[in-house]
Amino acid sequence: MINTILQPSNSQFFLIAGPCVVENEETTFQVAQYVKSITEKLNIPFVFKASYRKANRSKADSFTGIGDKESLEILARIKKELNVPITTDIHSPEEASMAAKYVDILQIPAFLCRQTDLLVAAAKTGKVVNIKKGQFLSGASMQFAVEKVKNEGNNQVVLTERGTTFGYQDLIVDFRNIPIMKKFDVPVVLDCTHSLQQPNQSSGVTGGQPEMISTIAKAGIASGADGIFIETHPDPANAKSDGANMLQLNLLERLLEDLVKIKKVLA
Repeated sequence: MINTILQPSNSQFFLIAGPCVVENEETTFQVAQYVKSITEKLNIPFVFKASYRKANRSKADSFTGIGDKESLEILARIKKELNVPITTDIHSPEEASMAAKYVDILQIPAFLCRQTDLLVAAAKTGKVVNIKKGQFLSGASMQFAVEKVKNEGNNQVVLTERGTTFGYQDLIVDFRNIPIMKKFDVPVVLDCTHSLQQPNQSSGVTGGQPEMISTIAKAGIASGADGIFIETHPDPANAKSDGANMLQLNLLERLLEDLVKIKKVLA
């Protein structure tokens, strides 16, 4: 099922969506069920995303998760009960085999996209490997990350654009990276929420511009992205991670309807 979902199509994009992190079972299931109902109605292939642990935090006391095993088991139940594929982040080679027992796609965080041992470990699991482009890299340089996975005999690679560092506290999306990375013969995703982060704030809490998610997403579809990545939450203001750049859950359906219309025009 997962390879069918990720197959680039001229007729429809796929969606990777969910909360930033597994906060608890109730919220995680709520988001998964809601997004599934919308994507089924709009005929959008859907992959549910939630981090089982957040390793990249600004402050030492920032929320990192409810426990690896508990979070991964919640994701496994969502996969089984809702019949949707799952993706989650990994941060070290040791995590690759552990997480692979529960999910369909292993996501490599942007700040770790050059870690050869991590990419090799992910590749060796046989799972799909979604590599997020580093904020400090060009789209063209991601060919080497793709090669690291494929050299292990795993051709199931996805690349995700998530913005480029623009000064200390902002990111900017270079939409040229979408067609550039598509030349590597892999599906290319646009992360519409992390691209709008405002990192390195003096408060120690990352900021964001969620009001621009719709603009970034529409431009991504128009630029030829095969998939769209959106973190969403029923109450972003009280989310335990990345609330400042997540989309309010009840705004997702209208946005997806607009994206479907744009895709139909381009098909």
